[in-house]
Parts: sequence; structure tokens; C-alpha cells
Amino acid sequence: MGASSTDELLKSNSSQKERYSKHVHDNVHGNIYLDPVFWLCNSLTLKSFRGKLRDLKQLGLSHLVYPGAVHSRFEHSLGVYWLAGTAVQTLKDYQGLELDIDDIDIQTVKLAGLLHDVGHGPFSHMFEREFLPRVLSGSNCDHMQFSVPKTLLGTLVEIILDAMTHEDMSLKMIDYIVDQHYIDIDSGRLNRVKSAKEKQFLYDIVANGRNGIDVDKKTSFNTSFVHRLMETMRVMGDEICYRAKDYLTVYKLFSARADLHRTVYTHAKVKAIELMLVDALLEANEHLGISSSIQQPAEFWKLDDTIINAILADPRPELKKARDIILRVRRRQLYQFCNEYSVPKAKQEHFKGITAQDIVCSQKAGEVTLKEEDVIVSIVKIDLTRGKKNPLERYVNDTDMIVRVYAKEPHLVEAVSDAFENFQMKTYGEKTQVHSTPEKKKRRR
Repeated sequence: MGASSTDELLKSNSSQKERYSKHVHDNVHGNIYLDPVFWLCNSLTLKSFRGKLRDLKQLGLSHLVYPGAVHSRFEHSLGVYWLAGTAVQTLKDYQGLELDIDDIDIQTVKLAGLLHDVGHGPFSHMFEREFLPRVLSGSNCDHMQFSVPKTLLGTLVEIILDAMTHEDMSLKMIDYIVDQHYIDIDSGRLNRVKSAKEKQFLYDIVANGRNGIDVDKKTSFNTSFVHRLMETMRVMGDEICYRAKDYLTVYKLFSARADLHRTVYTHAKVKAIELMLVDALLEANEHLGISSSIQQPAEFWKLDDTIINAILADPRPELKKARDIILRVRRRQLYQFCNEYSVPKAKQEHFKGITAQDIVCSQKAGEVTLKEEDVIVSIVKIDLTRGKKNPLERYVNDTDMIVRVYAKEPHLVEAVSDAFENFQMKTYGEKTQVHSTPEKKKRRR
């Protein structure tokens, strides 16, 4: 469908649009109407889009600990599309003439919401935050979420990773979809979907890098609560603003989101499974070219959560280690969580990270001699979406930095736990973990 036909649809009245609309019933939002400007462009495009995102779980591996956490990025993207449309329509109703919002703007925002996650790799953010950093900086580096060593290599890795976020991959995938399916769309309009040089507030509806309040995050919350909040938002100085009396409501939104990360998304067992699957992907990477797909949109398009089944079904001896790790996950023979502590907020700014070597070097003489490959250190950061900055008070440190240590085998839990305690005493002069590792767990064989 050509650009001129698209323009005609945009100019048609609401009854004509509804006549051509398709709808999908969503458990959260009810009926979601897909505008004809999207599904008439190319039905094959939507089928491909649906196939890609349906095989990517929104919450990564959380469903292996919380069985109900099974919704896909396809469902999530439909929700973002719907909320983005509702948000921009609200702004048009109240400030349309003042902000010069037209039908093209509305469709652009909706399309951005629909396509914002097409650049995701397998298992939610694990691919870009855990797997790729280890590929680029060496598979023996520790699991430093959002962080790599501050060396020359680390700096280069950071530069590369900055260009490999799922948001950047989404931009590449949009170009790929347009080229692959010969979609006749004006290049200027396509650029408006990918970024906003004018009317920045439109871009902020889907991905707000200024205060973190956008419809991508609002899909996690009660719909009536979200709609009430969107009903009162207005644009001031090209930035979306909310009433002062909604301060606590907005803060609770992000506080609840942080609690979900703390209790569900980064649950100790969820992270243990993530760490195991990262190891499995690293073992398979050289033979399946997993990481190289990020440079090839046609290959990256095929990469989703089913990569695990592909590894299990591949009989090559070179993939035996990867298969064995995946089978351990399925048999619930997980890496064992030993203990954790929170880095004091006053020391977070100069925190340099902790490695498996730090833990091994803190071991005292005992029955078991630890090796670096026996230990995994995972560092988890939980904040209110803006790092150290509170989205409402831009200089408040609301970041929790948690250091966790895992033993790859049950019989090593006691040795790893003791070495971790020794490390804390040596570093802080006291045990900073909340409680000791249970004796029953230490003696598990």
C-alpha cells in the first residue's frame, strides 16, 4: 500500500477508520483496535512482527520461578500501541491546536509504540546486558549488570554496547522490515517514527529519556490508574508534565515497578537461571553464531527464546556443554545462591565491582580449594528508571546495588559462602550481608 493511499486513510473520518479496523482482545486493555494504516500496509509484515515477538517473553526467565509470568513482547507491544494512541489523542483533545498535533503525529506515535521492542534479543534484557558484555569482553568476566571493567578494553566494550541496546536494534529492524517487505513509506515519516527532532514530547510518550514516565512502563499497572494519570498530563515547554498533586501517585508508580524488579524480575533463582543460560549461550555461540547476528538483521530477526530448543535439538558434540547446562535448568539443578549484600549508597559512586577472583582470594584454608570457575558474582542494580536520579527529584540517589554470589555446584556452597563473608570483613570490616547462609544449605551435597 503506497504512501498516498496511507494519507487517504489518515484523512478519513473515525467511522470509516473503524469500518476497516481489526481488533484484538487483550486481557488488560480489552479490545485493542489496529488502525487500517498498519495492517493494510502489508499483512505479511504484521505476521512477521507477530511471529518474532510472540517467541520473546516479556519477563525473560521469570516464568521458570513464577509460572504465571508468561506474556510475550507481542502482547506488551499491543498494549504500548494502545496506550500511546490514548495518550497522544488526549494531548490532541486538550492542546491540539496549540501543539499542532495532526493525524500523522497520532499514527507516528502509535507505530513507534507497536514497533519499539522489535530489536529485543532472547530472554528479555539478558541478551544485551549479560550475554553480549561477556562475549565482547571475554567469557570469563563476571556478570556485572549494566557495567564492565573500566579498562581500555572495558571502555571499548561500553562504546560497542551503547550501539547495541535493544532500542538501537529496533531502529535497524524497522529499516529491515521496510526493505524486506517493500513497504512504500515516505522516508521523512519513517524518520519521525525512529526519532523526533521536532515535537520531542511525542517521542517521550513511548520512550521518555527525560523523566522516565512513558507508556512503555505504564503497561505494567492498573489500567484505570494509568488512564486517570494520562487524562491530566499536559505539555509545557515541549515536555510532558503532570499536576503537582499527582506527585505521590507518579512516585508510587515507579516505586511499585522497582519492587517488581526486586522481588520478581531479579529474584535470586531467576538470576541463577539467567546465569546458567548465559553460560549455555556462550558455549554455543562459536558454533551457532549467536552474537554475530546483531550485525545481520535478517539473522537477528530469527533469534528468539526458541534458541534453547535449537541447542537441545542439535546433536553436535561441540554443543554438549551447552546442552548439559540447559538440561540442568530443566532438572532444577541450578547454580546455588549463597548470599548477598547491598552496597552502601555512600560507596556506590566509587564501587569498582567484585570478581570471582576476589572471592576465591578471600578463602581461608579448608577442605575445598575454590577455583574462579566455581564461583559467579552477579551485581544487580535496581532504581526508579533514571539510575541514581529519582524521576521526580533529579538528584536523589534511589539506586539499590546488590552483590550476589553463586556456587556452580551444591557441594561448594559452604566454601563459597565462607569466602564471601571473609571478603566482606576484609573490605568493610564487618559482615554486611543481612543474614548468614543457612547451615542446611551449606551441607547440601
